[in-house]
Amino acid sequence: MFHKFLKVSDACPRCGEELHHHRADDFPAYLVIAIVGHILVPIVLSVETHIAPPVVVSMALWPSIALVMALGLLQPVKGAVIAIQWYGGMHGFDGAKKARTLAAAAKPI
Repeated sequence: MFHKFLKVSDACPRCGEELHHHRADDFPAYLVIAIVGHILVPIVLSVETHIAPPVVVSMALWPSIALVMALGLLQPVKGAVIAIQWYGGMHGFDGAKKARTLAAAAKPI
């Protein structure tokens, strides 16, 4: 689905579905911030209250972990947002949803 780290291909290389009209915008980044925050904040609070590492260690450790988590989650979350748009027929994917619906209706049970 991606031909660069966050650049979505114009079409799916496997099935040919057009992807150029997706509108993920900043929503994946907001979701990643919420996910990383909900995972990392309780861990940071627990470590800082129970172990209390030196400030230098905390200043190096927590931003590094947050960066790695954010970069690791950004592409899958963006792919999921685009998949939700595709499935729901939103933002230009309405033609694809109609075609899927018609194809499913034409299949005998």
